[in-house]
Amino acid sequence: MLRAILIDDDQSNLSALSGKLLKHCPQIEIIGCCDNAEDGIKAIESSKPDIVFLDIEMPVMNGFVLLQQLKNRNFELIFVTAYDHYAIKAIKYSALDYLVKPVEIADLIAAVKKAEEFKNSRNSQLQIELLLEHLNNKQPKRITIPTSDGLRFINIEDIIYLEASNNYTNIFLSTNQKLLVSKTLKDFEEMLPADTFLRIHHATVINKYFVEKYIRGEGGQVVMRHGNVLDVSKRKKAEFLQAIGK
Repeated sequence: MLRAILIDDDQSNLSALSGKLLKHCPQIEIIGCCDNAEDGIKAIESSKPDIVFLDIEMPVMNGFVLLQQLKNRNFELIFVTAYDHYAIKAIKYSALDYLVKPVEIADLIAAVKKAEEFKNSRNSQLQIELLLEHLNNKQPKRITIPTSDGLRFINIEDIIYLEASNNYTNIFLSTNQKLLVSKTLKDFEEMLPADTFLRIHHATVINKYFVEKYIRGEGGQVVMRHGNVLDVSKRKKAEFLQAIGK
């Protein structure tokens, strides 16, 4: 069982979420429902839950400030938000989950299942620290990568390029490592800084600061600093050359 605390300033949202959890997620035991951040902090510190469902926008103190106030953040965290919040990108960087209100049953079940699987194998405290770091820094330095046995925290500047592999992505690092991640190339393209990472092919996104040479051709090729030679598609050629020129 996962002992859960729900925090949301709207009582109707608390009731709706708790009802869905009771009906569709039998592995969840709800040990507290709080309609403000201060009570949420007290409940988390006294009850030490396994998982927290946290609303982002609340009066007086929002969900992020609540997290900053906590001494112990050793719990699985699922954000619940009413809209496409400005912080969603930072949440994705940290590999944390979020649900959009009204919460869909399938999304809720999937998020709870993921939390259950990762409960004993990943450092949620470090994820939350990374999230808060991202929120305070417009140019995040690290990204969280889910792996088969937990999480990997890597420096963005160490990514040479990313390559699509069906619904997975291979990430090639300057440390001569290759990571296979169960996210699409589009997911990473949306997350990574657009002024640094360029899509040069339908299957390839590169870090422009690792480009050593461009070889002319119909689309051409780029030679990366570590010797990788990658094709540039004809359609992406002009966009790539303009970006490199900058």
